[in-house]
Amino acid sequence: MGSAEHKQKIWEMIKEIGVGMLVTEDRSEHRGRPMQLVQDNYEGTLWFFTKLEAHKTAEVQDERNVCITFSDPGRNTYVSMTGNARLNFDQNMIDKFWSPFVAAWYPEGKKSTNVGLLEIKINHGEHWDSDTSKLGFLYEVAKANITGTKPDLGENQKF
Repeated sequence: MGSAEHKQKIWEMIKEIGVGMLVTEDRSEHRGRPMQLVQDNYEGTLWFFTKLEAHKTAEVQDERNVCITFSDPGRNTYVSMTGNARLNFDQNMIDKFWSPFVAAWYPEGKKSTNVGLLEIKINHGEHWDSDTSKLGFLYEVAKANITGTKPDLGENQKF
């Protein structure tokens, strides 16, 4: 799923955002909720802590397909990723990602039977990144309308 350079580029886009909206499927309904990244780099897998009694854990059983999106309108940066989610109970991984920030959400501690990781192996995605300001955006749209061309609003790439 992409070169090491592209994975680094995606990481640079999402790490400052930090929180992605995770979309799962519950029977025939889609449900979204914010999830905080806990990792220090990205190599094709995203990691999040979750309470095992949470509803989303049932929605990701059997490595179900999920979508997670990251959005920073201030920087005009958007990333959408799709992958297979699964629960991970590996205590070494829990120890690796545990931090004071995470501990605040899990007062029962990292050895609790209600603490686990949500591991998402990314299959594909798309990103949009633009350094165009609102004024620049309006200019590009006006120019496109006058010249009959497509506005240049930055980079868009599927991966």
